[in-house]
Amino acid sequence: MDLGALIPTFGSFAFTIVAFVVALSIIVAIHEYGHYIVGRLSGIKADVFSVGFGPVIWSRTDKHGTAWQIAALPFGGFVKFRGDANAASVGSDEASELSSAELRATMHGAPLWARAATVAAGPAFNFILSILVFAALFTISGVPTDKIVVDEPLEMPFAAQELQSGDVIEAIEGVEIPAENAFEALDGVVAPAPEITYTVTRNGETRDVRGPWVFPTRAAGVDLGSAAEAAGIEDGDVILSVNGTPVFDFEDLRERIGGSEGAPVTLDVWRNGEVSERTLTPIRQDRPKADGGFETRYLIGVYLGLPFTRAVETPNPIESLGLGVERTVNTVTQSVSGLVHMIAGEISTCNLSGPVGIAKISGQAAGAGLLTFLSFIAVLSTAVGFLNLLPIPVLDGGHLVFYTWEAITGNPPSERALKYLMAGGLTIMISLMVFALSNDFLC
Repeated sequence: MDLGALIPTFGSFAFTIVAFVVALSIIVAIHEYGHYIVGRLSGIKADVFSVGFGPVIWSRTDKHGTAWQIAALPFGGFVKFRGDANAASVGSDEASELSSAELRATMHGAPLWARAATVAAGPAFNFILSILVFAALFTISGVPTDKIVVDEPLEMPFAAQELQSGDVIEAIEGVEIPAENAFEALDGVVAPAPEITYTVTRNGETRDVRGPWVFPTRAAGVDLGSAAEAAGIEDGDVILSVNGTPVFDFEDLRERIGGSEGAPVTLDVWRNGEVSERTLTPIRQDRPKADGGFETRYLIGVYLGLPFTRAVETPNPIESLGLGVERTVNTVTQSVSGLVHMIAGEISTCNLSGPVGIAKISGQAAGAGLLTFLSFIAVLSTAVGFLNLLPIPVLDGGHLVFYTWEAITGNPPSERALKYLMAGGLTIMISLMVFALSNDFLC
């Protein structure tokens, strides 16, 4: 066996594991810090704050009496509050021996509001992390200007390119482009053609210029883990044909790929003046629709690209935060919709990834660059926050249900009820983990 041939594979595997551990550690640390800091501010003391499980590698005790530690198994973390028997915040039998002041400093002896706030803070901090990361990404990358302004015209293989940097596009084939809906005004109005007329304002003058179709078969991006990525298609590639049939319109490309229903397709791909042939198999995916719900498509994983890059502007901090909130809310909304449709059997359960799938995507995201990796962390943090709010015992959402019951009835659930509910919740979570893990290998 050629051991040298294994080095690239091992290196890729190690990189994936490191990326997964980094992403998970950041998200878990933020989640647990939410529990810790709100608990401390609510008068609940923490004995241990741990990143990871198992043998302790490093530990330091702060002035509040909390031991901050890093453990050997970096796949999670926990906060052990004062009076808890273990890291799962199960009450200790020693509670009856504590004074009223000591009892108040424990999780189980604190007022209902303090317990509820402490539990809810974990998912809340995940959402806050997502909002801040998304806001930072919008600030770095910018947002398109209200008017469609050409930043850089891109070379295309099948049409003239007379657009120039700074051109403000006013109309296409005589159809005016309103700023509020950009190119949506073209839908069903302008017939696709390889080369079209753009009306632009250039240096204060209005003129007509020729350029490529506004929705060409150019890849503006490639999905991580997609068929296109596996086939070596890159940003900027232009797909010229599908199974020998020429294409120049992205919608036509999408329909031809979807019409394959998962059968392999052969593409002619143009890159920097050279054409190569790529054969790939579209992957079935359930994608959210603009009006709600999902639709099943067979996709290769390329994003629609314009024949030019658009000029962007940097949003102010308030605008960036607003965009961050909007992106986080949309992620949660799509997660809820996806879960409901999976339970109803309307979309494939293969949309649920397990730890292997998430680790693979984390490695791909890290390999695509820092901004992509940060975006992945933000999406995963939102998913973790959402998951923890599900009303399943052992999760934060389950504890909040218990607290709601206590607020309504005046008494917490009985010890016997809690025992069975927690066992049931643990069974549900283990079953979900096994199911998701099986998806990683079978889907």
